[in-house]
Amino acid sequence: MEMQQIRYFLAVAETLNFTRAAENCNVSQPALTRAIQALEAELGGPLINRERQNTHLSELGRMMLPYFESIKRQTATAVDTARSFAKLEQTTLTIGVMCTIGPAIIANFLQRFSIAHPEIEINICVSPLKNLQKGLLEGDYEVGFLASPDAIDEGLHTLPLFSERFMLVVPKTHRLANAEAVPCKELDGERYINRTNCEYYDYVHDQFISQGIRTKRIFSSESDGWVLGMIRAGLGFGYFPEFAVEDRDVITKPLVAPEFARTIQFTTVRGRPHSPAVGALVRQARLEQWPAQTERHSRL
Repeated sequence: MEMQQIRYFLAVAETLNFTRAAENCNVSQPALTRAIQALEAELGGPLINRERQNTHLSELGRMMLPYFESIKRQTATAVDTARSFAKLEQTTLTIGVMCTIGPAIIANFLQRFSIAHPEIEINICVSPLKNLQKGLLEGDYEVGFLASPDAIDEGLHTLPLFSERFMLVVPKTHRLANAEAVPCKELDGERYINRTNCEYYDYVHDQFISQGIRTKRIFSSESDGWVLGMIRAGLGFGYFPEFAVEDRDVITKPLVAPEFARTIQFTTVRGRPHSPAVGALVRQARLEQWPAQTERHSRL
């Protein structure tokens, strides 16, 4: 069964005249007749009774008419939806963002993208690194923003955007609050507030241990807000990416000897065709003026 056959049948059902139906469909009458005959053969009976001047629908034709009308409406709706999608109209773009990435820089980028493409609705999903990579590969997210101390899954394609150092975060009353930079050895014996989902925790912890630095972990949370709240309250120190802290009630200082940094990467699935919305976001990401890349890091 072809859409063209349905369209010809509906034209005859409306006009009850093969000649006018063919004219309305911009096709020759023999071609229209052959198409309807082929449809009748497929359905196993006549759809239209042709009795000289009395052309009318058969019982089968009357039975099939509402189904064919519904198919025509649904097809028209599908075509309109596809055209709107291609024109970036009424499109939702689902973006996965690693939960340890602060919103400021990414939000500013998406704000400029939204101004350029107001017809695209943006849906942000926040997830830990492992779940984010899995969600990208399984199609839950169309693009992602992530960083990793280890190799990214080979099924993903990444575009490096910017690097950010990890900063010591302490309350204003902390003994290190007035230092210009803090050597990691100064943290030996300090009370530590842990960000549970920090993708660099194991790497930083191993570096500390190798240098004989021992910290006392006293609090852990998946929520950066809770971690910062505990730091503000004076329970201990934490370390955050430099663009992730916007709390003026805490102090951030560069960690040195060694320094730690990560690169935020724009991520798509390798070999998967881009939707028009994803293509527009990729172009915007390549044109964006991201913070200057820094080479001051120990492992990326």
